[in-house]
Amino acid sequence: MTIDWVQMAGAVLGLANIVLLVRRSVWNFPVAMVMVSLIGVVMVRERLYAEAGLQAFFFVVNGWGWWLWLRAARDAGEIPVGWMGRQARLAWGAATIALSLSLGWLLHRFTNATLPFADSAVTGASITAQILLSLRRVENWMVWIAIDVASVALYLNRELFFLAALYVAFGVLSWQGLREWRAAAR
Repeated sequence: MTIDWVQMAGAVLGLANIVLLVRRSVWNFPVAMVMVSLIGVVMVRERLYAEAGLQAFFFVVNGWGWWLWLRAARDAGEIPVGWMGRQARLAWGAATIALSLSLGWLLHRFTNATLPFADSAVTGASITAQILLSLRRVENWMVWIAIDVASVALYLNRELFFLAALYVAFGVLSWQGLREWRAAAR
């Protein structure tokens, strides 16, 4: 087996990113922007097109999140977090399902994508989780935990072992993030 250095570098930066996120550090965003650039290269190569597009989305949203967090830190002195209301949770859930199914259908119908519906489910949920993270909502961690489980299965299927290992670590750190952000929201 040859070592995929791009995949491995993306995984290492991914670990650094999630540790910074759990700690509510604004420095997670520039680290994430480099990470998603590297992972995007891997996803295109593997024909996981929804995931590749997701990396481009992550790049843009990480820039937006960086700005939001810097502003929140300036105004509050720290990075405040909070919970969504019931209606917001239902709306985000419905939007995530609709996006995932629509993207899955498009990829299935019009591309040679590998596992288009699984790829799109991870992508749709990741878009939701990333936006909720940028908005500093505690629920983002619950969505990330589900994504981590699904991503491990998807990446093992594609023999992307560094990324599968990264998402196992993401799962553990997401549980930690959920605990820490719950406490911070009180």
